[in-house]
Amino acid sequence: MPCFNAAATLAAALESILAQTLGDFEVVAVDDGSTDATAEVLRAFAARDTRIRPVFAPHGGIVAALNAGLGVCRGELVARMDADDLCLPERLARQARMFTDDPLLGVASCRVRFGGCENACAGYAAYVEWINGLLGHEEMALSRFVESPLAHPSAMLRRDVLARYGGYAAGRFPEDYELWLRLFAAGVRFAKHPDELLVWNDPPNRLSRTHENYGVDAFYALKSEHLAAWLRANAASWPEVVVWGAGRVSRKRAELLAALGARVSAYVDIDPRKIGQRPGGVRVIAPDMLPAPGAGPFLLTYVASRGARGEIAAHLAARGYLEGAHYLHAA
Repeated sequence: MPCFNAAATLAAALESILAQTLGDFEVVAVDDGSTDATAEVLRAFAARDTRIRPVFAPHGGIVAALNAGLGVCRGELVARMDADDLCLPERLARQARMFTDDPLLGVASCRVRFGGCENACAGYAAYVEWINGLLGHEEMALSRFVESPLAHPSAMLRRDVLARYGGYAAGRFPEDYELWLRLFAAGVRFAKHPDELLVWNDPPNRLSRTHENYGVDAFYALKSEHLAAWLRANAASWPEVVVWGAGRVSRKRAELLAALGARVSAYVDIDPRKIGQRPGGVRVIAPDMLPAPGAGPFLLTYVASRGARGEIAAHLAARGYLEGAHYLHAA
């Protein structure tokens, strides 16, 4: 648990862990050079319960704090949590049981309960609804180029998986999404418990809202690198691809992939005003002009408007396209 100036929420987070039905755990809480009363809260809890193990470090940011914590963890399983979230009482027990039931499992997540205002934070609430709908490994693997398919503080991992594939990487990207993409690419198996086991709060100062590493551009730059690697290994048509979405934003996202070697042979769009145009010399076609599944280049959908993925998937399914075999969503 990385903690930076978390005194206002830390006590409630720790109390929720101490209330777990599974009692065999340690809490490695890393104070990342806080300037408020975070250290005092941690010392008070450590004096009360020896399972609380504070680590005090100079401020180095979340990646440094996460890796410092991993370096002193002693358990076979490592659960993530943020200092402003709450664990429900069965969280550790139910997620740990997932590893007992499946010896091949590497990462276990859970459904999360949105802790913000659904009106003021509608986008975040919609994201929670989306990730809560992805439970199995295949669902999450196929959806990983849309967004991170699990909430970082909901994850529990085998410590040896982190040791084998490396801990958190530092860079101009979201460290959790980078880790998940790296583990998916390595063939690590993921699962998600169907119960809500974590309250995922959404305060206005949450790092994912304020730091450039979690901005849209950082996400797309990272996912483009991993998507290009996946296409090289799995798409027979590589480097040729078709992109669904001829708008300016979709083309901008596709340009990141083109910079990594992809060649866009056509754009697909439902807007009759765009069909027949050739932005950047690439023709725009209507959905019904797509070839039969497997007869043309691999298809990537880059339309991110709410509801668009479902509508596109329904059209492609009616044409016999299979997700993962003939197309992937990338927005």
